[in-house]
Amino acid sequence: MVPMVKAVPVAEEDLLRARFYGLLAALLASPPDTEMLSRLRQLEGDDSPMGEALTRLSQAAADASHEQVVEEWNALFIGVTRGEVLPYASYYLTGFLNEKPLAVLREDMAQLGIARREGVPESEDHIVSLLEMMRGMIEGSFGEPFDLGCQKTFFEKHLKPWAGRFFADLETAGEAKLYRPVGAVGRLLMQIEGEAFEMM
Repeated sequence: MVPMVKAVPVAEEDLLRARFYGLLAALLASPPDTEMLSRLRQLEGDDSPMGEALTRLSQAAADASHEQVVEEWNALFIGVTRGEVLPYASYYLTGFLNEKPLAVLREDMAQLGIARREGVPESEDHIVSLLEMMRGMIEGSFGEPFDLGCQKTFFEKHLKPWAGRFFADLETAGEAKLYRPVGAVGRLLMQIEGEAFEMM
């Protein structure tokens, strides 16, 4: 069971975490438009693994046109019958869509007061939804910011068991060009978050 929410002030390092979750959610929800591509081209990394992944993302954005990115996104996530990767917790954890992980997530969402966004066709265990939930828990989009204990419990139940594998699959997907470094950023974020929560 997810613990009750406690309001806490949002530290600068937590806002940075939220921005990473938000960036990944935006890139996975739909192909980046020309404005987003322009912003990605301005990213500057450092010599850390995450910094190097951000540099590769900037370079990939510089090499891509909007039309190419739309084609890539569709091949990865839509396809003719299905995309190359299926970004759902139920699929990664059970091999099928709409299974027990989705039901457990819905129970936790109800307890936490997180409602499904209207007009979104994908189920709540889609990676975009989970990333947006983490961002909202950090920033306070669902009322007050959730304390780190709540964030840890949610992350360890709903992202840690599978999201790293999803991002690794995206990183090595045959159709991935721009999304190869997106996969690296996501994989590293899941690793960093998991290690940080383990230290609590």
